[in-house]
Amino acid sequence: MAFFSSVSFHTLEDLFHHQLEDLYDAKKRLAAILPILVSAVSTRSLREIFGHHLVETENHISQLEVIFASLDRKPKRETCDAMKGLLTEMDEILDAKGDDNVRDAALIAAAQRIEHYEMAGYGTLRTFARQLGHHEAADIFEKILAAEKKMNANLSEIAESAVNVAAYCG
Repeated sequence: MAFFSSVSFHTLEDLFHHQLEDLYDAKKRLAAILPILVSAVSTRSLREIFGHHLVETENHISQLEVIFASLDRKPKRETCDAMKGLLTEMDEILDAKGDDNVRDAALIAAAQRIEHYEMAGYGTLRTFARQLGHHEAADIFEKILAAEKKMNANLSEIAESAVNVAAYCG
């Protein structure tokens, strides 16, 4: 519990804007680590999917900026402590020593935790946007949510068909 929080929510609109700023910060943080992730993985298919996700993440940032503009607001970042924590865990794995296949499996696990966090955020924002009548924003959130779900499914496929098998066989 924060004793000195300056955040206040008087309306659903206030909460919506705060959540948008938080998710914008999360995406910017993710975009900064993805190039490192691309170069760190040893599995080619995983490198390709993380590379694709970097491009997709940059597109999502642009789409969030479109939403800010549609709301007559400048893009603003509210520190996303959850993403900071998830990326700290990712950093620890990136620095880990050991078998490359096991490390790739760990990176997939960390990436999927991030995807699940993002899916929760985009789903919530989509619902708020619908409730508030921000239909353009809701449509954008829906598209981004679908992309995050697809990324999660792709990570599961790579893990189950290749990386986890290689990590188990060592």
